[in-house]
Amino acid sequence: MPNDPHAPDAEVRRVCLERGGPVLVEGPVEVVLDDGTVARSDRFAVALCTCRRSRTYPWCDTSHRRREHRGPEERTPAEGDRP
Repeated sequence: MPNDPHAPDAEVRRVCLERGGPVLVEGPVEVVLDDGTVARSDRFAVALCTCRRSRTYPWCDTSHRRREHRGPEERTPAEGDRP
């Protein structure tokens, strides 16, 4: 959706992308999900989940910060482990 460069600033929304993190959007916002459901927030800014691990999807709950468990073949040897 192209924006009119002459539109008033009040209609402009700022979106900030964070590598490996959520998309930060100045609110209030309405988010239309893939099933057609609309999620609304009246907050001044919201974090939208991009990893889809959030329990409060589409809102970010910082689940992207949690480390994923590695299998035994990927485990790095601890100090003192024998080869």
